[in-house]
Amino acid sequence: MTDPRELLGVSPNAGEEEIRAAYLRKVKEYPPDQAPEEFEKVRNAFETLRDPRKRTLAMLHASDPGAPLASVLDGRAPRRLFAGPQPWREVLKAK
Repeated sequence: MTDPRELLGVSPNAGEEEIRAAYLRKVKEYPPDQAPEEFEKVRNAFETLRDPRKRTLAMLHASDPGAPLASVLDGRAPRRLFAGPQPWREVLKAK
């Protein structure tokens, strides 16, 4: 299994814009009508990096198996979701 980041030539912390730009460069390098096998690999790498779940799986498969799992998350800030004040109000009402 090839690391999609290596295939597209992007860093592990690449954002969506950088991934898209790398994809477009590779498509110009390997057009589907001239290099269908390479284009398919590039397209699969792009699809993997666009989907957060697939990207995480690719990161886990590409990492060093002897390294601690936390090393996969280095440099990535956790995403916090705002649930609003309602859950806290309900907790306070229960008391």
